[in-house]
Amino acid sequence: MVAGVVSRAAVPRFLRARSGCWRRHLWAPSGEAAAAAASSSGARSPFDRQLKRKQKNWAAARAERGRSDCDYLRFEVGGRVADRVFDVARTFPLALDVGCGKGYIAQYLNKETVEKLVQVDIAENALKTPMETEIPTVSIVADEEFLPFREDTFELVVSSLSLHWVNDLPRAFREIHQVLKPDGVFIGAMFGGDTLYELRCSLQLAELEREGGFSPHVSPFTAVSDLGHLLGRAGFNTLTVDTDEIQVNYPGMFELMEDLQGMGESNCSWNRKPLLHRETMLAAAAIYQEMYGNSDGSVPATFQVYYMIGWKFHESQARPAQRGSATVSLGDLAKINFSGGKN
Repeated sequence: MVAGVVSRAAVPRFLRARSGCWRRHLWAPSGEAAAAAASSSGARSPFDRQLKRKQKNWAAARAERGRSDCDYLRFEVGGRVADRVFDVARTFPLALDVGCGKGYIAQYLNKETVEKLVQVDIAENALKTPMETEIPTVSIVADEEFLPFREDTFELVVSSLSLHWVNDLPRAFREIHQVLKPDGVFIGAMFGGDTLYELRCSLQLAELEREGGFSPHVSPFTAVSDLGHLLGRAGFNTLTVDTDEIQVNYPGMFELMEDLQGMGESNCSWNRKPLLHRETMLAAAAIYQEMYGNSDGSVPATFQVYYMIGWKFHESQARPAQRGSATVSLGDLAKINFSGGKN
């Protein structure tokens, strides 16, 4: 596990280059099939997706009007996803960014790695003012839960801090697997279970004290122990799952909550409590400061990020050796002199 601290006032770096646009018929002929699948999937739906779209649209419009930039965390994680793309020693002719926002991954990529990029997001405001990139791109407003593309279309699919708001994560992984070409790779990042544990505990303790019970105020997250299993069930192989913790310091709890709203990361769970009493909020802020406060008066917020890499099967990929094909037993390892010869 790698821990890092990101300054709330950090200025993101940009790749300044010409931007391009291209168009091609990539999506499946019927969008009605996705809608039918949504209504008949039977999957548990913890999130109000329409509310999430409104939240992301509001945050994008706020940033466009020149309000304070709250996207520092998206810049940071987008760069880390891009680093993992660069670790794959190949050029991808066509890639897809699921839940792209303003292009938090695309800004770090170049044409030597990705030649063309399709960007998909549920919020149209986020696609109106994309960040500059040297890669030719096309933006499509579509729900990340129902990708409107043909099977075996992309060599690479990326996603950064979007999939934790998906209602049916197994289905989303299956759809990503489906639109990948054989030997294609999925590289993604999503918030994990320990994200904002300080805020969650402070709100719960304050609500118990002031109101005699508590409701969920931070959305549920997937456990890292489940992630590899879900990817494997979707058909991915050669899996890699790792986790980071990024800690951001804020002047106080209210500044944290304001920035979460500016990121479009406000809670959209169906069972959320719409409002908290003023006294409860003040008590939560005091508890937050008392339990987790730094010596300089600031408070930390922890964001746990899961990074995942999965490949779609192809005959050319390396396979594990067959059971029983080993030429040396584990019991003989202690007898081997690795400098040359046996003892």
